[in-house]
Amino acid sequence: MQRIRLRYTKRGRLRFTSHRDFQRAFERALRRAEVPMAYSAGFTPHPKVSYANAAPTGTGSEAEYLEIQLAAHRDPETLRTLLDASLPDGLDVTDAVEARTSGLADRLQASVWEIRLDGVAPEEAGRAVEAFLAAEEVLVERRTKNGMRSFDARGAVAQLEATSIHSDRPDGNACAILRLVVRHLTPAVRPDDVLSGLRVTADLAPPVPAAVTRLAQGLLDEETGTVTDPLAPDRDAATAAPSTADGLSTATVQGGASPATSGDGTA
Repeated sequence: MQRIRLRYTKRGRLRFTSHRDFQRAFERALRRAEVPMAYSAGFTPHPKVSYANAAPTGTGSEAEYLEIQLAAHRDPETLRTLLDASLPDGLDVTDAVEARTSGLADRLQASVWEIRLDGVAPEEAGRAVEAFLAAEEVLVERRTKNGMRSFDARGAVAQLEATSIHSDRPDGNACAILRLVVRHLTPAVRPDDVLSGLRVTADLAPPVPAAVTRLAQGLLDEETGTVTDPLAPDRDAATAAPSTADGLSTATVQGGASPATSGDGTA
């Protein structure tokens, strides 16, 4: 049994793809690519796919992750290429590694988000960010399946800053960019919750819906606010592990016979 971890994107119009829609598209891609999947037991077997912390519908992402289990060994990069070709443009498989460590979901501690605010001047966004960060608590409300829920949007935000996109935009309209690092807590704080918090603390109300993209997710360094690649431990483990050929050579030498020497001592 081999486990492969994949990183994929949601770009362009496909950011509106729901998680269920992506699951169906991905399972079709597995069949098209003839991936030798391992299946669950029972009357309705399903391919063994584990999805981790999917982005909300309507948000773009450069860093979504999942893990698949195979019934036969495959090269991760070859598998990535086949799956990428079997998915529609916008759902792109950008990375693949063999799982050599445990706890991928546990390593998804925080996300880096970019929020584009068309029609908002960078100076106005900067003042709103200062007010938000100065608050000890920013209570916002969101409708859930159990009704309206109130929670603190400030505590989950590790970093937040405002910048401009380009000073020479041809249409001349203002556009601010927010970059934020949000911890994955319970209840989950989403980018739209932070926008609600900016409205609460500084009356920031973009004239058009914000464009939201997840740039990264992974382990969080609390001192620097850096979010690191969650697949890096698997790459490091693969580099540290000896190859099969090296292992066989070492075992032969330890057994007392050189692989280049016959039993009677002659080469």
